[in-house]
Amino acid sequence: MSDTAAPSTRTPGSALSHRQILTVLTGLLLGMFLGALDQTIVSSAIRVIADELHGQTAQAWVTTAYLIAATITTPLYGKLSDIYGRRPLYLTAISLFLAGSLLCGMANSIYELAAFRAVQGLGGGGLMSLALTIISDMVPPRQRSRYQGYFMATFGSASVIGPVVGGMFAGMDSFLGVDGWRWVFLVNVPVGLVALAVVTKVLKVATERVQHRIDFLGAAALVVLLVPLLTVAEQGREWGWLSPLALTMFGIGALGLVLFVLAERRMGAEALLPLRMFRLPSFRMGNVLNFLVGIGMFGGLSSVPLYLQIVKGLNPTEAGLMLLPMTAGIMISSGLVGKLIARTGRLKVFPIAGSALMAAALFLFSLIEVDTSLVQVGATALLMGGGLGMLMQTLTLVVQTDATPRDLGVATASVNLFRQTGGTVGAAAFLSILFSTVGGRIADAMRAAASTPDFAAAAQDPAVRADPANRAFLEAVSSGRPLDLNDTSFLHHLDPRLAHPVLEGFASAMSTVFFTGGCVVVVAFALTWFLRDVRLD
Repeated sequence: MSDTAAPSTRTPGSALSHRQILTVLTGLLLGMFLGALDQTIVSSAIRVIADELHGQTAQAWVTTAYLIAATITTPLYGKLSDIYGRRPLYLTAISLFLAGSLLCGMANSIYELAAFRAVQGLGGGGLMSLALTIISDMVPPRQRSRYQGYFMATFGSASVIGPVVGGMFAGMDSFLGVDGWRWVFLVNVPVGLVALAVVTKVLKVATERVQHRIDFLGAAALVVLLVPLLTVAEQGREWGWLSPLALTMFGIGALGLVLFVLAERRMGAEALLPLRMFRLPSFRMGNVLNFLVGIGMFGGLSSVPLYLQIVKGLNPTEAGLMLLPMTAGIMISSGLVGKLIARTGRLKVFPIAGSALMAAALFLFSLIEVDTSLVQVGATALLMGGGLGMLMQTLTLVVQTDATPRDLGVATASVNLFRQTGGTVGAAAFLSILFSTVGGRIADAMRAAASTPDFAAAAQDPAVRADPANRAFLEAVSSGRPLDLNDTSFLHHLDPRLAHPVLEGFASAMSTVFFTGGCVVVVAFALTWFLRDVRLD
């Protein structure tokens, strides 16, 4: 590939000193911390929350509803901030996120929670993309990785604090008279109020405003495209993947794609996602990679905590702490990569290495079994974190390399648009794979276990059968009734010999999920070799 220099995207704001940039960065990091903290708290507590709301098999909606709303609003924030300025839009994003957090804390069903998570997503769509856009306004391309390292460090800190706090609240019956799991969302309120105060005070950077027409038709078409496809990803296992209802949803999604292309062509340069930008090689390839990495990243991150809690029997706090190696990998690799990019201006090698590490980690996760050592799980999580740290910031820089100052907001927003779209697909599809296969895997494991001495001894032991949980489980097995997996807490009350085949079924289904994610990231690894070898100014 040729050695190509990236165009300059420096704006008048880039005359700020390092100290002034750090002052503004404080406010941005608080907003980003709010969003990152919420995601890590929820990921470690979702099993308990889903059990409490009796919606374990529908838990994907809690993640996908947030990601759909964030995906749709991300490019709108970019356009609106070009018109009205970054500060008011960033404050709007934080305020919407806070409102959604309060509503989530009052949810009484898994579907109410999913709806309120969508409100959170309306704010979450602006937290990361606007922060990255503001930094890009202030800093020349080659130095952006230096400051983006602060974002990765903040993400890492939230990843450390979030699982511990989420696990603590999820493990409480109540706190201050409110169900413990509700504080997983309500804890955002004091953090968000501090973020609002700080951002209001420090985020006063002048940026060149650009007048845009807002592409509301394109946003509506994007909803028509994404929602039916994600609904099939979530419900396909119950409807049948080729059932009339599923095919209808596919047809509506295809119509949404056509409408989106027509709307973007009609809006031209003012489109939500201008079609001309897809003629830019770095923009096009960078966002394809963002989409694929999003699938693997969110698919993996949604499955690891479930494995730790359901199969290994860890409580939410312990499962959260087991994710610390992944956090360490993200922080270490992103810090090193940021310094190397600032020193050399080179990008291409890091997406190649990062996707290779991430694919290797997902394939190693696919080898997990019930008795897999937690040390092995932690080491694999460290490897996956290392890959993610190399990919997240470098792919943002890749997409920005072709962007002019006028398109910088749209280009930066597109990173989150494609990554979150991939994440939405990954979370919905992978959890659908998990719960569509786990019943059969459990049945296979039960048939194999029925003839083993340990299981037979437990099933015939009067002391075991005297326990109501064991008796109900054995009656369900003997009658051939499928287990109710909407609440998996029953596994913790079973005799270990009876629970073992059920855990084997879960581990086997999760192995399939991780292997699928690894295959997706292998495609990303192959495509990274086609990136232009850009040298940043």
